[in-house]
Amino acid sequence: MRNVPFNDLKREHDAIHTELVSATTRVLASGYYILGPEVTEFEQAFATYVGVPYCLGVANGTEAIQLALQALGVGVGDEVITVANAGVPGVAAIVALGARPVFVDVDKTTRVLDATLLEAAITPQTKAILPVHLYGVMVDMPAVMAIATRHGLAVVEDVAQAHGARLGTQGAGSMGDAAAFSFYPTKNLGAVGDGGAITTGRADVAHAVRQLRQYGWERKYHTGAVSGINSRLDELQAAMLSVKLTYLTARNQRRADIAAYYNERLAAAPVQTPVVPAQQQAVFHLYVITSQRRDALAEYLRQHGVGSDIHYPLATHHQTPYRHYAPAHGLPVSEHLATTVLSLPNFPDLSDAEVEYVADRVVRFFDA
Repeated sequence: MRNVPFNDLKREHDAIHTELVSATTRVLASGYYILGPEVTEFEQAFATYVGVPYCLGVANGTEAIQLALQALGVGVGDEVITVANAGVPGVAAIVALGARPVFVDVDKTTRVLDATLLEAAITPQTKAILPVHLYGVMVDMPAVMAIATRHGLAVVEDVAQAHGARLGTQGAGSMGDAAAFSFYPTKNLGAVGDGGAITTGRADVAHAVRQLRQYGWERKYHTGAVSGINSRLDELQAAMLSVKLTYLTARNQRRADIAAYYNERLAAAPVQTPVVPAQQQAVFHLYVITSQRRDALAEYLRQHGVGSDIHYPLATHHQTPYRHYAPAHGLPVSEHLATTVLSLPNFPDLSDAEVEYVADRVVRFFDA
């Protein structure tokens, strides 16, 4: 029996240990530790990677969503349309602004926001749409942007799980008015701690975020018309991210290769494997299957040394603080997914033998 972890960050860091130590030493010797030259360098590199002119580093992904929405004018009493199958970060950010999350369901095949349901959810109070590129698969952004333009709504992409994903020639994080990235350690591009960023093609949004991430300062110690928060990316995390960014494309390809192998091996099993829409290049932050026997399969895998996880076991509108936002008609697809999704190991540092073992165990479970 093998022991295959669901994730193992130490493997990634061991492989680039010398570069990470060198970056750490450089930061310690510089005397700059918050919003200094390392942050500026990373912001420029990541903006280029995403395909936009502006990137602003912030403290974490949740605050990236909050500040992006705020920079676009979302505030108390406004409504923001989003999904309920992606955990609570986006919803927590909306609520932190005094705004109201309005949930729409997801497509049962792609598991991301169903753009055909958007217009029915729009009211006079709607201010923005927060599409979530979940598991490394992108939302149908051309459809979302067309609806947003027609109704005069802002769009903030949640790209926490889709660093490097592409739809045609455009990268995730380059299609909305702004986009929010998380650099939580498990992400495709992860820090050695917390971190986040906002990307945008709009100079006015970049200017607003630059102020909002540091108390609303127009200049040092002088807050302007709008009060911000303290959400600053530190130099050490920026230096780590700059090292890791050089490996992101290759590591995303390894995730995709593992996913392709799983798809082939599990084709005959009674599970739904990930579906990537045409014209998309997914980055498989997570490899998620659905099964009516999810819990039994997870226990079988555990007994045979294979780690797995559930993303996510409770739809957000069923979480206690957010139940009063639940739509009267429910969210049947999101609710069903919460009972059937299971994430298999899919991090780039898995060996081929480990990947084969995971697939074998899933197949054997159903054969038995």
